[in-house]
Amino acid sequence: MFDFTVKYLGALKHIPLFAHFFDAFLKINTLLFNPRVLDYIDAIEKEVESWPYVSVELHKFGGVQFNFNDYEIGHIHGNGTLDLLLNRNVKLELLNEGRITDHHTFKNSGWITFVIQTAKDSEYALDLLKYSIENRKKS
Repeated sequence: MFDFTVKYLGALKHIPLFAHFFDAFLKINTLLFNPRVLDYIDAIEKEVESWPYVSVELHKFGGVQFNFNDYEIGHIHGNGTLDLLLNRNVKLELLNEGRITDHHTFKNSGWITFVIQTAKDSEYALDLLKYSIENRKKS
């Protein structure tokens, strides 16, 4: 389903509010079939929002966006998909470990995708967000 979404629905992101409706659909689907993921998303959001210089807002393409010093470091969608920005060297290391995937749109960049399904995944997601903040501090 994810490949279908990216390939055929990606152009619909330009329709006002479509991404937010689609993300609401993802949340409903997650609530019905894997409700724990919503708990993980909420816990991640609360934790990251408590970090210094971090703010949380709605992402323009659906989901929740995390900003460090008003600069986006990542966002999480209603199905537990975390997209975030790392430097390319860290990205390559993590890709080799096999825990993350290349971002579905920005393949030749520092953007990555990680899908949260378990409590361990949510802990790793927090680690990734910390990496992203450290990366931003260096730039």
